[in-house]
Parts: sequence; C-alpha cells; structure tokens
Amino acid sequence: MQHGFVKVAAATPRIKVANPQFNAERALDVIGKCADRKAKIIVLPELSLTGVTSNDLFLQDILIKESKNALQWLAAETAQVDALIFVGLPWKKGNRLYNVAAALNRGKVLALIPQTQVPNYGDRDGLRYFAPAEEGLEYVPFFGYEIPFGNKILLQADTLEELVVGCEIGEDLFAVKQPAQEHVLAGAAIIVNPSASGEMVGADEYRRSAAVTASKRLAAGYLMSGAGEGESTQDLVFFGHKIIAENGNLLGEKFDFEEEILCQDLDVFRLMHERVRKNIFENCDRNYITVKFHVEAEDCILDRKFSPMPFIPQNEEERNVRLANIFKIQASGLKKRLAHTNCGHAIIGISGGLDSTLALLVTAKAFDMLGIPRNQIRCVTMPCFGTTDRTYDNACNMTHALGAVLEEVDIKESVSLHFRDIKHDKDNHNVTYENSQARERTQVLMDIANRENGMVIGTGDMSELALGWATYNGDHMSMYGVNAGVPKTLVRYLVKYYADTCQEEELKSILLDVLDTPVSPELLPPVDGVIAQKTEDLVGPYELHDFFLYYMLRFGYEPAKIYRIAVEAFETQYEKAIVLKWLKTFCRRFFTQQFKRSCLPDGPKVGSVSVSPRGDLRMPSDAVADIWLKQLDKIEI
Repeated sequence: MQHGFVKVAAATPRIKVANPQFNAERALDVIGKCADRKAKIIVLPELSLTGVTSNDLFLQDILIKESKNALQWLAAETAQVDALIFVGLPWKKGNRLYNVAAALNRGKVLALIPQTQVPNYGDRDGLRYFAPAEEGLEYVPFFGYEIPFGNKILLQADTLEELVVGCEIGEDLFAVKQPAQEHVLAGAAIIVNPSASGEMVGADEYRRSAAVTASKRLAAGYLMSGAGEGESTQDLVFFGHKIIAENGNLLGEKFDFEEEILCQDLDVFRLMHERVRKNIFENCDRNYITVKFHVEAEDCILDRKFSPMPFIPQNEEERNVRLANIFKIQASGLKKRLAHTNCGHAIIGISGGLDSTLALLVTAKAFDMLGIPRNQIRCVTMPCFGTTDRTYDNACNMTHALGAVLEEVDIKESVSLHFRDIKHDKDNHNVTYENSQARERTQVLMDIANRENGMVIGTGDMSELALGWATYNGDHMSMYGVNAGVPKTLVRYLVKYYADTCQEEELKSILLDVLDTPVSPELLPPVDGVIAQKTEDLVGPYELHDFFLYYMLRFGYEPAKIYRIAVEAFETQYEKAIVLKWLKTFCRRFFTQQFKRSCLPDGPKVGSVSVSPRGDLRMPSDAVADIWLKQLDKIEI
C-alpha cells in the first residue's frame, strides 16, 4: 500500500438460488482469485449467499438459518485471506428482516450493515421482505461473540489510517439522501456497494453514471459488484455488472460473462488530497463507530495505467472536443481583453516555433470574433545570431497565409551595440549573450505596441513557466499571455488540431513543418544552418516535465510517487535513471524559478492545472526544494 495505492476487487460468483452453503463455497473460490491478485478490499454482490431472486423464500426460517451458518463457514475459511471482504445475506433481528452486508476479516465477522433505501417500485419489491435500516447502533450475537449492526459503521485498516471503508447496498446509491454522503463526512475514503439489479435497456449506463458521479461528488473510491449468473431468470436477467471508480474516473468495469472478478488500484492519498484541496468536506462523525481491520501493508503491482500525457485525452473524439474548447477559451479570453481595452491592434513576436504559432492562431480567431480585420495583427520577426532559414521562412509564410502584416526588425546590430555598452564579449555565448537577445526582442515588441496603440500578445507556455525557461523581463513579459495555461505537450496537439481542420492547404503545410521543427529559443548561432540549441537537450523532455507538473500540482503527489508512476508510464521510452535525472531537474527549477511566476501577465486558465499567482499557485518565491530533493536522493535504481 505504498504511496496510498490499495488493490480492490469486485467479484461475482456463479450461484444457486436458495443454496447458502454452495454459494459460500463459490464465494470462497472467487475470494481466493482476488487474494491471488493481492486485493485488500473485496466486495461480492447483494444477498450473494442466497441470491437476490429468492423472493418469498426469504420468509422461510431455514434459509435465514442456513445463511448464518454459511457466513460462519465462510468467515472461518477466509481467516488467512489478507483482505476485508463484504458478502450479502438476509438477517433477522427482532421482528424484522434486513438485507445486510457482512464485513469479514481474519476469520471474524466485524460488522453487519443493513440497506437503508429498500426499493419498492416496478419489479423491485424489497419492502415485501426487508425493513430499512434504523437509526442507531446495536450489537447482535453471532456464534459466541457480538457484532455491531447498523448503517453508521466504518471500517479502518490498522496499517493505513487513510484506508477507511463505508458500505451502502444496491438502491442506496440512488437515494435522495445517499448513505455514502454520511459515510464520507465521517471519514470514509472508499465506498463499497454490494448490488443486485436486473438488466434492461440502458440500465448498465444508468448504474455506471451514478457510480462515477457519486465518486466525483464525494471525492471517493466507489466499488460496486452486481448479481450475475445463477440468479433466477424468471422475470429478470442479471449480468454481474462490476464497477470501480475514483473521483469521477471510471477505472474499470466488467460483466460476469467476461470475467468473475474486476481488480483495480484506488489511490486513497489522492482522494484525501482532493478533499483537503477543495476544503468543502466537513469533519463530522454523526454517531459513527469505527471498527478496525487488519491487512498487511505490503506494496502491490499496479493494475491502473497512467497516460504519459495526462493533459491530453487518449480517446480521439474526446480529444478533438477538448482541443476545440481550449482554443475557444484562449480566443475568448483575448477577445474580452481586446474589447475591454478598446484595442484594435495586436503585436506578436513570430519565430516560426510552436508557441508563437499557437499565439498567432488564437489571435486571428479572437480578431474574427470581434470583427476586426486580420491585417491589424502585426507579426514581428526579429532575426538575430541563432535564427535559421527554416524558422524564418515559416514565420513569414504563416503570417501571410493568415492575412496578418509582417514587420521585420533585425536586432543583430542593436544587440551588438548593447554588448559593447555593457562590455560583454560577443564570442562569449553565456546567459548574458542569450538573454540580451530575448530582452531586446521584448523591448522592440513593446515599443511597436506603443507606436500602433496595440497589445503585445505573450507566447510563452505553462511548461516554460513551470521550469522558469523564460528570460526575466524578456519573453517572460507581455500584455496578455494567451498560452499561459497551456502545457507544451498540449501546444503541439492544438497546432496539429488546427492543421488537421483548416481548409487552406498552404497554411496546413506550414503548420506541419512547424510541428516537425525542434523546440528552440534560437539564441545560439546555428551549425551549418541547422538549429544548434535544442531546449529539451538542456532542460529535459517536455513530456516528462508536463507529467511531473500535472501530478505535483493537481494531486499533490510526493516526488517518490511521481517517480514511481512516471517509470510505469514511460517504461518503453525512458530508463529509470533518465526519469530520475529530469525529475530532480524539475523539482529544483520549479522552486528556484517561482519569482518569475509571481509577476506573470494575465492569461486564461484552460485546464485543472495552472501556475498563475492569482489563481491556482500561491507559492512563496523563496520556498526551498530540500525535502523534495532529499526524497529523490534516497531512491535506488
């Protein structure tokens, strides 16, 4: 359970209706399969020891008695299983019958949790047999010891205090007052739901949507196991629908005709971070009791997969919708700023690189939305010591293709004079050599903006801001930064999306060549006409840095956890030593370069991660990275 990852499983054994001992044996079989996968939480369907379709047989005392015997047998047989197990059965208490989930661990039944919302509509006639849970807690006898009975019970691992489990049953998920809401406010990180609803057209989609939505609303893991093969098909068919969701994400689902068990990893630390981040989950025990259970604190092999590009949806259709929406957000932000300032001109430093290309495309869209002619966009190319023919030609051709106006200002002479003034040797290609060019370009853009009564549009992206890969008071500065919320990996996809959807073949050809050009600030002289200064050779691959950025800021992952999942995500691309090297670089630069982010120009947020000092990242400029780097130094490869 290192880093908060907990293996969980939903299982649907094949049963015989009204045969508790047979069903207990089949339950033991699938529990064993789950245990082989190292699952620490295992949930079986509602009324799984009898079958939910037993109907009026629930009123037979012999079935209730044999269900208890089967539960006792199953508890004893699972004494060596390293898991908390939930199994369903009917339970008689006093003058009433209840639909309960029994929680088993280490040979004992730890708790009995009754259903709160008993369905009684359509084909569901639960109130014919079962009473809804009552407020309060009781203890009931069971083979020589007493078990807590009630719906205000949580179960907490003694080896991981954040691993707290609450249980609701079947229809409880759809209740107006969902029991899981109370469980979460009392501290539950994971909700299990032993379920048993019959199939009809659209039912699976309805259940899936409800479970995923509940996991998002509650910032919880949600684990559902539905009744399946062996239930009576007299009036209904059961498909054994199993769902595992986490904070609005469907981690997995299966039906029992596909496989009896579904295993996944839930990240309880991530869930706790989400609740702290939102700060809307009150602490309230609401008369709950917490029962301890024991599972070994061993690590598990992860079933869940981490996309190497977390900012970009893997599904193409979803990705295209997202890209269109992001482009619209960027253009709308700029449109509002232009309209508010009554500004009819935009000034863009156009380099032929990805960032300035996206900024120009966004600006053209904003001008179209305002009905301003594109010839009032002034694209300024400023060739200097590192400019190559390829990027220069792309910058010029792109400007013309979009209907903007091109202005060229060669800054070699002015930068050379500046070198003379500050007594810098122009053959010394150090940071002064590079930054002098960047600051000269910014000065040119600002002064042209004054001349035209226009606005300088920033081109720098979020990845550069995270790493501090920008010249302070150089390309770091603008009047509105349209790419400030867009990571570098996403910039590439946005430009590709525009190229794929534009109708102009000439522009499409230019954009595809821009995409094929190495990322570079072009501040060092080229070698044989080819770019000599490649950004990713210096600071590391942007796909790694974007991955690090996402999990550090969005979920608060500690460095060792980021390293672990990055190794998984980039297994076929980067060796462990390379991942570790650039993660250390990221942590070091992220902390030391905060002063650049503390004075950023305005720019639109487009996703769940932002480095704006006015938005998501209120970080002190003099914070130190010591504890982050020390943790990484302890990693042995």
